[in-house]
Amino acid sequence: MQEIEGGLLKKDLPAFHVGDTLTIHTRIVEGEKERIQMFTGTVIARRGSGLSETVALYRVSYGAGMERVFLVHSPRVAKVEVTKSGKVRKAKLYHLRGASGKAAKVKEQIGGAAHAETVTPEAAQT
Repeated sequence: MQEIEGGLLKKDLPAFHVGDTLTIHTRIVEGEKERIQMFTGTVIARRGSGLSETVALYRVSYGAGMERVFLVHSPRVAKVEVTKSGKVRKAKLYHLRGASGKAAKVKEQIGGAAHAETVTPEAAQT
């Protein structure tokens, strides 16, 4: 089972953690046309492993909070970019859902050498 999954895993994913701000480029198919749509948000949860790994992003736009869950290794996900590295001490940031103003901020990690490397499937399985 792991051998089959290994061939389908994305190899060019950047290392990201909960609290980071990501931009995820998704492929949207409308009729016969295909376009790329970007979603930028703070990672509030990351769960699963292998092909079923998901990441939940949260952002506030036009006064309304939006949360979207992405399959990290989905063929619909074209690219994942780390915009900012956040410094947090929790594994899940569900408390950001209803927060506004300063309470909704995540401190930025400056220098983040730990976030600079790219995750390879071999390193992810160990």
